[in-house]
Amino acid sequence: MESRHLGCAVVVDADGNIVWASGDVDAAVFPRSTVKALLAIELVESGAADRLGLSAEALALACASHGGEEAHTRLAASMLETVNRDATSLECGTHWPTYEPAGRILAAHHQQACALHNNCSGKHAGMVCLSCDQGVDPTGYIDPAHEIQRRVTAVLETMTGTPHDADNRGIDGCSMPTYAVPLQALALAFARFGTGHGLSAGRAKATARLRQAVADNPFMVAGSGRYDTTVMEQFGTRAFVKMGAEGVMVAALPEQGLGFAIKTDDGANRAAEVAMSALLRKFGSDTLLRTAEDRQVLDSTARQTLRNWNGMTVGDIRAALTD
Repeated sequence: MESRHLGCAVVVDADGNIVWASGDVDAAVFPRSTVKALLAIELVESGAADRLGLSAEALALACASHGGEEAHTRLAASMLETVNRDATSLECGTHWPTYEPAGRILAAHHQQACALHNNCSGKHAGMVCLSCDQGVDPTGYIDPAHEIQRRVTAVLETMTGTPHDADNRGIDGCSMPTYAVPLQALALAFARFGTGHGLSAGRAKATARLRQAVADNPFMVAGSGRYDTTVMEQFGTRAFVKMGAEGVMVAALPEQGLGFAIKTDDGANRAAEVAMSALLRKFGSDTLLRTAEDRQVLDSTARQTLRNWNGMTVGDIRAALTD
């Protein structure tokens, strides 16, 4: 044993009952990018997505933490074009693509990264689209006091059943607010997201549409070689998963009626991935492990092989969960 990652995890049903837990699941954590699909609910429920003619691919990108590949940036730009805007309207900041080959392509062509390459550009493009559809100036949409920000925050409050205000507010890497909530409440939000249980008819319809969009377009949610894309390419609507920064991860199993949330103490995403696959394997056996390919995807992501620069297997990362 070389390194150990500790953390908390919880599985709840759509009524908020804890099915399984490890660690202090009442402790508040910043959900970070795990809640992007929840932030996209207002875009659909308000009717803006239909009025603007946003595709299922675009809705998936609004839920994404993408790698900045060409397909991602092109789609984010096209979303902005529907409301006569461009990348200058994005307030997420700029970083190089997190998918290294995409960054090399930019460098080889002597190009600079822009806000479209930010892993959160789809979420921000969705916010700009929602603002314009509602006749609201999108300028400053990252401000907690902005009308559109207040609307999407209200959705987070109802989905998690937890107040979102200045007392638990932080600033995410993309400059949007992020609100610390109990890990149990985060899992409840995704149990509701996966089932529609406890939601209005309109909101339940919106969440189902978003789940279908990401299931049909898993590449848009993350990208090449990414955990979220790998799992949802295999399981489609049977499983929704979403990684956030600092080792936060959520999932929903709609057929099981369960929501999952994980937080690693040291912020290691690699630990959150293997822990999530172990939990999905444990609680989703009836719905997920239908074929040998299903089992292979969860087995390989629950125990990830480590190789050195010569391609030699030198170890693995595996989950050790307690009941």
